[in-house]
Amino acid sequence: MKVAIVGYPNVGKSSLANRLAGTREAVVHEQPGVTRDRKELPAEWNGRRFALVDTGGMDLEDHDELAASIQDQARAALADAAVVLLVVDARAGRRPGDEELADLLRRGGRPVIVAANKCDAAADVVLAADFHRLGLGEPAPVSAVHGLGTGDLLDRVVAALPAEDEGADHDEGTVRLAVIGRPNVGKSSLVNSFLGRERVIVSPRAGTTRDAIDEPLEVQGRRFVLIDTAGIRRQAKVAASGDGVEYYTTLRSRRAAERADVALVVCDAAGGVTAQDMRIAELAMTSGCATALVLNKWDLAEDVDLEHERARVAKKLRLRPRVLTASARTGRHVARLLTEASALADRRATRIPTSELNRFLAELVQARQPPAGTARGSRGQGHHLKLIYMTQTAEGPPRFSVQVNSRKRITRDYAYFLENRLRDRYRMEGIPLVIDFVERSQRRAEPDRRSGAAARGR
Repeated sequence: MKVAIVGYPNVGKSSLANRLAGTREAVVHEQPGVTRDRKELPAEWNGRRFALVDTGGMDLEDHDELAASIQDQARAALADAAVVLLVVDARAGRRPGDEELADLLRRGGRPVIVAANKCDAAADVVLAADFHRLGLGEPAPVSAVHGLGTGDLLDRVVAALPAEDEGADHDEGTVRLAVIGRPNVGKSSLVNSFLGRERVIVSPRAGTTRDAIDEPLEVQGRRFVLIDTAGIRRQAKVAASGDGVEYYTTLRSRRAAERADVALVVCDAAGGVTAQDMRIAELAMTSGCATALVLNKWDLAEDVDLEHERARVAKKLRLRPRVLTASARTGRHVARLLTEASALADRRATRIPTSELNRFLAELVQARQPPAGTARGSRGQGHHLKLIYMTQTAEGPPRFSVQVNSRKRITRDYAYFLENRLRDRYRMEGIPLVIDFVERSQRRAEPDRRSGAAARGR
């Protein structure tokens, strides 16, 4: 069940969406035109659950190409909505743009509620009366900033919703797939290519996408939620720009990675994998995402040595994510990316039997004996490290516990050797792993006391 929030630019739609949903997910800034794609926010009131769909400002007289795309997104939101919330600026009064939108909505055949925003004090409530003339019923005075009148507004929204549709519960097998990367590398084009339609705005202007946009997709019985994100620039450049909008959009891109199962880091194939691409991949992997890098625009790449790029990534990134090629423009290898994302999600959630892990441990010791030497502060000097037992303690991402005779004899080199062999054996490229080394005498110790001895996959 969806409630579309529409209105003229800079009337406070995103602020009101955040207030009604009880979040700060939608980007809010005093600069007009910040919201471009439509953004869905889950909301609940009096036991009814619904989605608030925040949209970009609609100025029907603005014929700029980007403005036209924003209007198309808003119209798509209206087509999906059960109820429409028309937000107006009570302080600015009724404007021609409000009249044009009201005329459009009257012909839409859906319940419309007028929210007269920016009634920040009791004295401002009377200003809402001017919007009776829009012909859409009693305006609701509200303040997105202070929350005035929002409870009454939600009462009206819930009352206008049709009878609740008992949909299926969320499928635990759904893959949350974040598409992240630098600005203007083709992230939105790739998302549209996945979906087979123009769901998000694509423009040659860098920074067109502002919010993290969630969109469901099902491919061969596997459900995905695609998360298109704003481009992530280097932190120093964001700070130097002084652009508050870019700061918040970058923050939301980082949060999108934190709530995803899998991340596709999109790179511009013409430039190969840059240092910033690798930083973004590190961000995704430290957030717990299974990760792959995608050289997009491969149809335009000339003289790019794919094997060289793969070798650079394997050398620079400890988790050794795969490097794939695709073209959102031609559709080449796009379906393969979703197949890879599905496989990454499965491997991230895998559980390896303890018996299999202990066979792996025995083979590891045969291939390379654990280090020997003096363990400072211990009595048994000169003895080898012994790897006694291994088991998996968690998944999503995988976590393992290796019982040893002495943590002090574990070298960084041998811990990496174990991790890399584990990654090779079970095809864990790009999967964050955590390996805890636990002394036999500490088997019953609390997890936080053991964590200092962990060799952690980032």
